[in-house]
Amino acid sequence: MLHAANTPPKSYRPEDRPSTMDKLKKIFKHDKSDTSSSSTSPSHTTAERNTAATTTSSAPPPQHSTPAAASTTGAPSSKGPPAGVLLETNYGNITIALYSDKAPKTCENFAGLADAGKYNNVIFHRIIPGFMLQGGDYEFGNGTGGKSLWGGKFEDEFHPELKHTGAGVLSMANSGPATNGSQFFICLAPTPHLNNKHTVFGQVVDGMDVVQKIGSVQTNNGDKPLKDVVIIKAQSFTA
Repeated sequence: MLHAANTPPKSYRPEDRPSTMDKLKKIFKHDKSDTSSSSTSPSHTTAERNTAATTTSSAPPPQHSTPAAASTTGAPSSKGPPAGVLLETNYGNITIALYSDKAPKTCENFAGLADAGKYNNVIFHRIIPGFMLQGGDYEFGNGTGGKSLWGGKFEDEFHPELKHTGAGVLSMANSGPATNGSQFFICLAPTPHLNNKHTVFGQVVDGMDVVQKIGSVQTNNGDKPLKDVVIIKAQSFTA
């Protein structure tokens, strides 16, 4: 198991929320430009490897959510659309703001799984320096599992303003169209070849130093960290 970073992760406190929300309002403005130049691709990884890294492993045909199981707004919530999710990791805290207005179902899925404790003690099972960190497989921790908030899989939510424009972009891992479950990835660089293939639904607004630190850990030939990178706890918050 990976030892905690030299400085213990800072616990999330209610009094921290105003500064976090100010940051969301001032910083969380997604770059609408689509970086398509090949020069923006990570120099030491190929597009093919990068695409494979954001897919979930092959599994039986997905059982899609039915309208009865998941309405257009997902599971009932009394606190309104989620504004973001805090990931407490053994490297530090990562605050993610969510595009609940542009990818509502995907955001509710992510926040709902976080609040249900599904991401607690789950590892980032695949990390490629200069490309992305992938995690969220709460069933097996190896990229082969992870159901959605409603069970089974659900459809993509592509939006013209949401692209894989750079480091800190949060997107869903999948095994093809309409196969979203619980797995997600955080970009370490622009990945335009993933646009309209993976649903972008959030952005890191605090803790990018933690993301970059995690993105530089040593991995084996299968891109799995040699020492576990763990999401200790995940929880959502509203505006």
